[in-house]
Amino acid sequence: MLDRPAFRTGFVTVMLFTLLAGDAWRYSVSWFGFGAIVVALTVVSVALLVRHRGSWSVGSLPIPLLAFLVLATVSLAWSFYPGSTALGVLTTWMTVTGAVAAAVVFSWDELLRALGTALRIILGLSIVFELAVSLIVRQPVLPLWVEYPEGKLPLMLLWSRNWLFDGGPIQGVVGNSSLLAFSALLGVIVFGLQLASTRVGRLAGWFWMLLAVAVIALTRSATVYLTLAALAFVLLAVWLIRRTRRRSLVYAGIAVVLGGGLTVALLFGRSLLPLLGKSSDLTGRLDIWEKVIGLAVQRPVAGWGWVSYWTPWTEPFDDLAIRHGVVQLHAHNTWLDVWLQLGILGLVVFGALALSALVRSWILATERPHELPGPLPADAAPSDLGTPQRPPFTVISLLPLLLMVALLVHSVAESRLLLEYGLFLLVLIAVKTRRADALEPVSAEPVRR
Repeated sequence: MLDRPAFRTGFVTVMLFTLLAGDAWRYSVSWFGFGAIVVALTVVSVALLVRHRGSWSVGSLPIPLLAFLVLATVSLAWSFYPGSTALGVLTTWMTVTGAVAAAVVFSWDELLRALGTALRIILGLSIVFELAVSLIVRQPVLPLWVEYPEGKLPLMLLWSRNWLFDGGPIQGVVGNSSLLAFSALLGVIVFGLQLASTRVGRLAGWFWMLLAVAVIALTRSATVYLTLAALAFVLLAVWLIRRTRRRSLVYAGIAVVLGGGLTVALLFGRSLLPLLGKSSDLTGRLDIWEKVIGLAVQRPVAGWGWVSYWTPWTEPFDDLAIRHGVVQLHAHNTWLDVWLQLGILGLVVFGALALSALVRSWILATERPHELPGPLPADAAPSDLGTPQRPPFTVISLLPLLLMVALLVHSVAESRLLLEYGLFLLVLIAVKTRRADALEPVSAEPVRR
């Protein structure tokens, strides 16, 4: 059963949907239903790793990944909240297990297809859900299976705010405008690559691309706007690198642009925020960051203990950051969160994991695949004999790089890189780009017109 194409496709699609839209499960079938789904996915992941044990080993995994897992686990020894750390370590290991299984068992082609399917389900359901709320329910919708006190509830607790016809920001089935915006951003990446590689028909491909763009507009996420700009810059840089032989000039230009952008952000960032629809305090993030830094400096070397999601019933997270009456569950910045939880040691280890995955993704996108095997064609010209074959660049080789750029830019304003889809995609890319088959060319599947 594990090797059946239908089962493989269904498994990885459900896993990606669950990672990207966990609240859709939690709000509809409760935390217990969500937990059952996660356990089932983890069991299948372990079974796949056992089934394919000949194609991987613990020693083949990236050293920074192993160091991060060890550090997070042994932080139980000094954790200020050992119970929460044990829970965080468990969920982290489960997420990493799923990511390693996906990297070992599935090809880039299968992953791209499954990611596209999961994103279509999320975006399609989100629009249908918001339409149903606005046209039929006509009032805000609360998550199911949860009892709330009487009185006016904070907007952050609502599943849908019924703002579709007001221009948003909408939250969709994921119950969060930022998460929905990031899913739409991933949709732009995935649908764009599928169109460029003719893996989907033009009509269907452009329909979902336009829907993803519309969702981005309806979520009003400034972080996603900045990420789109970063992705456009990266695509231009890769295009130049692929076409020129004087790469040093391109790299110099990239360094100048990045340095200039960083300078502008540091000098004029506050004044530019209103242009992106953000307040000068980054929607309350500056206050949260200040509190997190104040706590992190008390244990700067090894942190307070790994926890992944902040547990709102545990000190100091129970009152560390509260916005509009809602206890926040992360620092809204990956790197401050790592510093808080695992200290400078964690920053070094996790930073090495992200940087190594980014570098290998860049190499995958800018270097040609290995020379194609097999003899030259019988009708090859004499001048071709002895000339190495140079396979063309593949569109799908851009996937890990674009995903990494999106994750890293997003990590400045969110902590999702440490959990659920963020950690999964990071580990997936880190493991798969390190494998021997990372640069193998992938053929396009037939297009349905």
